[in-house]
Amino acid sequence: MPDMEQKNEFLGTEPIGKLLWKLSIPAIAAQIINLLYNLVDRIYIGHMPENGALALTGVGVCMPIIMIVSAFAALVSNGGAPRASMAMGKGDYDEAERILSNSFSLQLVISFALTIVLLLFNRPLLLTFGGSENTIGYATAYMNIYAIGTVFVQLTLGMNAFITAQGFAKTGMLSVLIGAVCNIILDPIFSYGFNMGVRGAAVATVLSQAMSTIWVLRFLTGKNTLIRIRRKYMRMRAKIVVPGITLGLAPFIMQASESIIIVCFNASLLKYGGDVAVGAMTILSSAMQFSMLPMQGLGQGAQPISSYNYGTRNAARVKKTFQLLLLSTVIYAVTIWALLMLFPQWFAMIFAKKTDMELILYTKDALRIYCAAMGIFGIQMACQFTFISIGNAGASIMVAVMRKFVLLLPLIYLMPKIFQENKAQAVYLAEPVADILAVIFTVILFYFQFRRALRKLEDNN
Repeated sequence: MPDMEQKNEFLGTEPIGKLLWKLSIPAIAAQIINLLYNLVDRIYIGHMPENGALALTGVGVCMPIIMIVSAFAALVSNGGAPRASMAMGKGDYDEAERILSNSFSLQLVISFALTIVLLLFNRPLLLTFGGSENTIGYATAYMNIYAIGTVFVQLTLGMNAFITAQGFAKTGMLSVLIGAVCNIILDPIFSYGFNMGVRGAAVATVLSQAMSTIWVLRFLTGKNTLIRIRRKYMRMRAKIVVPGITLGLAPFIMQASESIIIVCFNASLLKYGGDVAVGAMTILSSAMQFSMLPMQGLGQGAQPISSYNYGTRNAARVKKTFQLLLLSTVIYAVTIWALLMLFPQWFAMIFAKKTDMELILYTKDALRIYCAAMGIFGIQMACQFTFISIGNAGASIMVAVMRKFVLLLPLIYLMPKIFQENKAQAVYLAEPVADILAVIFTVILFYFQFRRALRKLEDNN
């Protein structure tokens, strides 16, 4: 397919700085816009005239489940999209279409399974995830409706990665922009206009995601895409699906484990600080998401460049892409860290009414503790995305497991035993301690693994 190769070869020829800027800005915008789905819901819910703080806490309890749904999308997309980019780099567009079509089928199967599980077991799951008698009604009301739209979440997040992987970053941004604009419009209509409360917020989210899904599928089956979803390739094959799942395990673990971590945080905070501490955690996780997603956008912008040039065995461009990605993520991380340290109350007041001063003041102090090490996390993100871009599944999985399960999970329970004066604050302190240790481990591992990968490319040229 010579015409396709010509369309895609700019990933191997254009200046990397220009490419990273061109692909990352739309990806960052897409990440921030995608975040608006949940943020807008929380803002409207938190400002409900009656019981806004409790309703916000209830929807916050849903977050671990929502993150697991997103994690399954990441499993397929972050495993399939880099492999499709590598195949295009090698000029094998038939293989790229097989990967895309198999990934689409896999996401349909996963979506169906998740929908059944969430509809049948959402209440016991939500109670396990930190729901109390005061908040469980709000949580189940939201989740019963959100579960129906699981397929739209899966396909929008998952398939959109294949649009970005081809270099169509602006189109990928539009995919989530359409949904976000719909959500911003529909949220107040259903929540306040139709007096549906948290149910209205969930309906607005599902309808908005459906609109995004239509846009994504129309593009990936249309004339403007380089690779298409083709019926003849939709039958899943182990030799195509399994390598993609293996590569996608790291981002899956990172996102899925985030939900487990939030569950552990919520359980510990409910024990030591009550509903207000859990409500603060809802805001803290929003702050962390807001901070992380632009870095993920930078990583997604760099991914097609790294993967394509890795496929063409251009070691110099792979190395240069990582260097620029690292510089960009570090600058951003330090900037957002400074803002959070200086103005924590501003972020708290976005989600809570001025009358909920207990929640605002509690969150202000907790935010400074929870995000204390965010300034160095740009290093972690640059290394993580580069591992994925060059197909190093083992290293990316190791980094993800180290940060979440080996470090953070035990620290949530250990820190209150060490710092007993304020056990709730000690729980929040687990996050920065784990981040510092994880970054040290990642840097050491990346130094050796990346050098080995580049040397392999140079030796084969």
